[in-house]
Amino acid sequence: MRLGLALVPCLAALAGCDALGGGSGEGTVFPAPDRPVSEVISYQFSTEDARDSRGEAQKVMDLAELEAGMTVADIGAGSGYYTVRLAPRVGDGGRVLAQDIDPEALQLLARRVERQRLDNVSIRLGEPADPKLPADSFDRIFMVHMYHEIQQPYEFLWNMWPALRKGGQVIVVDVDRPTDQHGIDPLLLSCEFRRVGYELVAFKDAPELSGYYAQFKAAANRPEPSEIKPCRVDDVNGD
Repeated sequence: MRLGLALVPCLAALAGCDALGGGSGEGTVFPAPDRPVSEVISYQFSTEDARDSRGEAQKVMDLAELEAGMTVADIGAGSGYYTVRLAPRVGDGGRVLAQDIDPEALQLLARRVERQRLDNVSIRLGEPADPKLPADSFDRIFMVHMYHEIQQPYEFLWNMWPALRKGGQVIVVDVDRPTDQHGIDPLLLSCEFRRVGYELVAFKDAPELSGYYAQFKAAANRPEPSEIKPCRVDDVNGD
């Protein structure tokens, strides 16, 4: 496998690039979040040795019931901490799509994937409001310590919704603190997901993850963008 500096546009085992599924389209209007958004910081959340010493990735993959043969997406992959650990977990019969909006980070990750000969990994450059994922393709989508940095969360989640296969799940790891301090209240997180057509299926406080673990599935229907009402920080308890 020779990725070099090229960014692989699509997973070979998935639908072609023309089958991308979110597609809000030009002119579609989504509500802005009724809360602050964290500034994007370095894609290095903390040292990998420190995260491994807490068993972070193993714990998340166990909670997500990740199995060999699954197809998964690592959103906001950055330097690839999860990507390179997801790849052996899903095995040769599985696939990992590493996505980020930072071309420089993806260039470095491409070198890492090539160096470690991870033949089941592909790389995609996403957009701030659209992860650019193929429709009906993923068993698990991972969003680890990055959700609070998404500038347009309702549009992003709406565009991501079609990418889940039947029974697919979205995994969020974040911290319970204000959204302008690189975290998000779990009640607010759940509200925002619910407003866009997801259902919470699991939640766990997890100090070993430096935060909490939340798991969502696609609801039966995805609302139209005009039907989405933003969640307010001061009324999520009554949503």
